[in-house]
Amino acid sequence: MSLLAEQQRYLSIRRRLGADLSTEERILRRFTNFADKDGAEYVDTRLIMRWLESLPAASPGTRGARFRAARQFALWLHGMDSRHEVPPQGLVPAHVQRVHPHIYSDAEILAIVEHAKTLPSVYGMRGLTCSTLFGLIAVTGLRINEALSLDQGDLDIETGVLRVRFGKLGKERLLPLDRTVVRQLERYGRERDRLLGLRSEAMFVTCDGHRLGDCGARYNFALVCQQIGLRQRQSQKRHGRGPRIHDLRHTFAVRTMLNWYRSGHDVGREMIKLTTWLGHASPANTYWYLEAVPELLELASARIMSAAEKEQ
Repeated sequence: MSLLAEQQRYLSIRRRLGADLSTEERILRRFTNFADKDGAEYVDTRLIMRWLESLPAASPGTRGARFRAARQFALWLHGMDSRHEVPPQGLVPAHVQRVHPHIYSDAEILAIVEHAKTLPSVYGMRGLTCSTLFGLIAVTGLRINEALSLDQGDLDIETGVLRVRFGKLGKERLLPLDRTVVRQLERYGRERDRLLGLRSEAMFVTCDGHRLGDCGARYNFALVCQQIGLRQRQSQKRHGRGPRIHDLRHTFAVRTMLNWYRSGHDVGREMIKLTTWLGHASPANTYWYLEAVPELLELASARIMSAAEKEQ
């Protein structure tokens, strides 16, 4: 099958997943036309770079977008035939690049939560707050600022519904929590208030009773990751590089989607629910995970190919 035909199949699969491909289709059409004229049977790094050099001069952002579209196509081709080569990520950087997420394993999440409990403080508030905060983000996919903005009154103990009032773009949403999560938050609230000697309005607080801030949460997360080996140890309270607290949110989204594919759910229908749950402005933001995690794209491709074969 020619690269042009493969490109059409690739775009067809992604369209059926709900992706908006108007720009990417134009880019890939130019690439596959170039490849076919070049007589290429397989995609490799040299082919993509020669194609980029053949195009008119463009801004770094446009050049980076062209490279990413061709690389994503190569990644899909490589999943079916290893003779196709996937260029190194970031070979043609743009000014703005979305950070590739770290998808935590169950063992890593457990280690983060358990080790956070041991963070030192006079009365134990630091470990109590951080372990509960990290655990809540892991099981709900909340953004860090959404979790830190929670008040105790945002949790309805009776119904198990958590009200997220300060979502992105000011949007509010309601999240029905599992009863085990509700009980954990209830226990945390009781112990927090006992240590403070008063009822706290803010859900997550520091040892002196003030609302935990973004910098404090990120520092404590980085420190825990250093201590369990997910980041290199640093001096002078530096965070270092490595998995981020926001990657707990990415992990929640990816795990949810993987479970849908593996259990045979209608992912297109379920995706709207996940978009609403995560507080994304558009499903397109949620579909990004298909490109960020190759296993998801492979599962999606296999599902659609199977459906197409049944229709024939």
